[in-house]
Amino acid sequence: MEIRSRPGVNAGVARAPRSQCALYRDEGGSFMADVDHGELAGTGGTQAARETRAFWPYGWWRIVDFKIGIVPLPIYLALLALITGFVLAGKVPSDILMGIVLLSMGGFTCAELGKRLPVVRHIGAAAIFATFIPSYLAFHHYLPAPVLDSVTVFTKESNFLYLFISSIIVGSILGMDRHVLIQGFLKIFVPLFCGSLVAGAVGTAVGTLLGLGLHHTFYFIVVPMMAGGVGEGAIPLSFGYATILGEPQGEIFAQVLPPVMLGSLTAILFAGTLNFVGKRFPRFTGEGRLQPGTHDELGDLREEAAGPPDVMTVAAACVTAVTFYLFGYLGQILFDFPAPVVMLIIAVALKLTSAVSPGLQRGAFAVYRFFSTAVTYPLLFAIGISLTPWDKLVAAFNLPYIVTIVSTVSALMATGALVGRLLGMYPIDTAIVTACHSGQGGTGDVAILTAGNRMQLMPFAQIATRIGGAITVTLVLIALSRLG
Repeated sequence: MEIRSRPGVNAGVARAPRSQCALYRDEGGSFMADVDHGELAGTGGTQAARETRAFWPYGWWRIVDFKIGIVPLPIYLALLALITGFVLAGKVPSDILMGIVLLSMGGFTCAELGKRLPVVRHIGAAAIFATFIPSYLAFHHYLPAPVLDSVTVFTKESNFLYLFISSIIVGSILGMDRHVLIQGFLKIFVPLFCGSLVAGAVGTAVGTLLGLGLHHTFYFIVVPMMAGGVGEGAIPLSFGYATILGEPQGEIFAQVLPPVMLGSLTAILFAGTLNFVGKRFPRFTGEGRLQPGTHDELGDLREEAAGPPDVMTVAAACVTAVTFYLFGYLGQILFDFPAPVVMLIIAVALKLTSAVSPGLQRGAFAVYRFFSTAVTYPLLFAIGISLTPWDKLVAAFNLPYIVTIVSTVSALMATGALVGRLLGMYPIDTAIVTACHSGQGGTGDVAILTAGNRMQLMPFAQIATRIGGAITVTLVLIALSRLG
């Protein structure tokens, strides 16, 4: 038996002779066996072929390595049987354990369907399927009631969405080059402002020409799309309209919600399309960077480090991200300012002042990668069931509404791309950020950036959604009150 040290992942180390079992000393100092399946076959070719054909354990391992999303196939089937058992028993818990199982199964199943379809898989079908298939199934009660209740309760009571957003924002900000971070934040307001003006004018003109009426098109179709989603946009907008116009808030909310839903769907489709275009014409995209000359500062940090961040550092980064969000939430309670924006400001300030150590930055980036890889599609599944009413979305599917909404989103993104190009920014990435201004709030940001494969742009998307939406609602309500 041979004993030798094992650097990294067995890189550059000669293998033990055949029929031998080599022991390696890992980085922690303990011994572990390195067994190569081919080496165990011995010198005889017949024995090697026989072991290659053997189902156990080699064939079984191939089955285990086949995954639905991140879930190994045997675990997927076992979880399916377990969920069926809980449903038949009539007791599906709403705790975090069952939440992980239900959302992972549903989210990755829908995403895999979208990823395997020809053509549409290139334009964000995975994100669309993960969001709207569960919405359809929930509305028509094709999913068992205990499952729907469990997912809805878990999503609304756990604040799952904002855990995701806080992890993505903090990780992506700490991964940016601090020397150009502030330039990107200042520059993004210009294409966002210009895109909003052009989109408002184009959308209103198209809707008016299609017979929807100037007043109705502007206030009940175009403005809701750019109001910042449902909770921060459509709801306060409907309350403001009800107060000024003297009409029931519920009826107004029913009118402004469909454009929000369909506008977000349109932005998702366009973001996926632009991601595909960027693969064909790479000079127009920074693949998640807004402007040339920027780079992932964490790449330098990782090269200087001895290896990936340890578990303690990753855990510390996760707690840090949650702490930032809670500061933001307290600011929202005290000053009525959106919590994600406060969190974003804190993260930017700490990044620019180098108040966060390189190790903690690497940990934050690891948290970002985990959430963007393993949590995105389960989150979209939860959003589809609990926060995306299928009937409201379908209500907007008539030709004048569709043409008006598509024209508005197209004008918003095209103007953002053009102005961004003039400012020296990547047009595709700028267009995807401005598309978030017509999305369904934080949930829309997640879906749009997932379809565009640019989750690292979440901080800028939050500016487009939160700040852009708040400004839109405020100015429109002031204008309507003056005209009224």
